[in-house]
Amino acid sequence: MKKLALFIFVLFISFLPSPAFAEQQIPILIYHSIDEYKGVGAKELYVTPENFEKQMMYLRDHGFTLLTFERWRDIHKVNKPIFITFDDGYKNNLHVFSTFKKLETESFKPAGTLFVISDFIGRSNRLSKTDLKMMADSGLLSIQSHTATHPDLTNIKNFDYELGVSKEKIQKITGKPVIALAYPYGKFNDKVISETKKYYKFGIATIPEPFSEKGTKNELYKLPRIYIKYSTTMDEFAEIVERK
Repeated sequence: MKKLALFIFVLFISFLPSPAFAEQQIPILIYHSIDEYKGVGAKELYVTPENFEKQMMYLRDHGFTLLTFERWRDIHKVNKPIFITFDDGYKNNLHVFSTFKKLETESFKPAGTLFVISDFIGRSNRLSKTDLKMMADSGLLSIQSHTATHPDLTNIKNFDYELGVSKEKIQKITGKPVIALAYPYGKFNDKVISETKKYYKFGIATIPEPFSEKGTKNELYKLPRIYIKYSTTMDEFAEIVERK
């Protein structure tokens, strides 16, 4: 009788969801400039092309699947999902494109999301319309919105221009849907979420933690992201992306 009870208990435990499955941790990484630091701007917002390539090689060699927000529903279907994002649309993000092309194989398909400031497109240190169209057409990069002028959205009233016109301008350049917004400075509130939902399916912040699906209200408009910095070592990078 005791053996039967033990067998039933073990059988019951085996059918319980594992903690790893129940609380899947999905890293959404945030980068800015992919370039050598030359003394201009905040150093920690840079990652050298060499380090960026090493980080992407780590993801390739450790079985990660790089996704964009168009493939959000695949987070439960693929092995080790991760999102790689870049804010502001700097010209040096062309290093991302070249790295992705270099590392692409039949078994590893790099993918990332560029959040661009629509009114800054074409400035001397920003990606041009031609750059964005080329990247979008490659299938390696998704071009999404970081608003029109990069304001603190919690302090504005003209949401149609910052969210709606920005979306339309980017879509006209790439010919592809714009479905995600990265909040400037990571700042949002209930009003910002309400306005964002009129134009986008996702709102991306800078809460420093991996995403864990909980089914809470508006959780797709409060998506967290973890900074990868100039000083981030490979050991630290591995710890960030391998969180359980």
